[in-house]
Amino acid sequence: MPEKVALVTGANGGLGTHVTKALLDADFFVAGLAPRILPKDFDHPNFTAVSATLNDLDEARKVVDNLIAKFNRIDLLVHTVGGFAGGQTVAETDDATWQRMFDMNLNSTFHILRAVIPHMRSARSGRIVAIGSRAAESPGAKVGAYSASKAAVVSLLRTVAIENKDLGITANIILPGTIDTPANRAAMPGADTSTWVKPESIASLILWLAGGAGKEVTGAAIPVYGQGL
Repeated sequence: MPEKVALVTGANGGLGTHVTKALLDADFFVAGLAPRILPKDFDHPNFTAVSATLNDLDEARKVVDNLIAKFNRIDLLVHTVGGFAGGQTVAETDDATWQRMFDMNLNSTFHILRAVIPHMRSARSGRIVAIGSRAAESPGAKVGAYSASKAAVVSLLRTVAIENKDLGITANIILPGTIDTPANRAAMPGADTSTWVKPESIASLILWLAGGAGKEVTGAAIPVYGQGL
């Protein structure tokens, strides 16, 4: 059986790709989850592609149970799945946008946590890292649904940290500013990308949290705002 197993959600996304590569380079066996993902997306013998969504708890549990059957463990969960919608004030925000933000950001987190945590508790060991947003603690105008959903994720991860602090499980959330991904560059042409957060920097922080020194850190919401403070 492998010594280190990581489950990365959104593994082939703008950030997830860098996280997955960094973990593979650090000798993790990585199960990369995304709705559309293939083994060839990461040409590495320690990579397993998991084509799935986190739309409901049953699917999340099925994914995790299959991984436990294959690897007998999940040492690290990195949850990068999420989505963004903006452009409306709170008064203008429709129910569909509100629900979509909470489904993509909060409920996906809730489902994968409920699926993974029981196995980590049984093993009395595990690291959990989620990706939040600067907007969770510093909301701006016309992103109310997004900011609220990300703030709820912060609360959820901090609760998980408290509930599992005596079981060898850490839970932390990273709060990045704008990440330098192809999708963000396409959405904001002409922006000064030099101030954006490099995805490699977030991947390095995740590796540190997953390592020996990281065992002392739990319940943290870690700001990674880049140079555009």
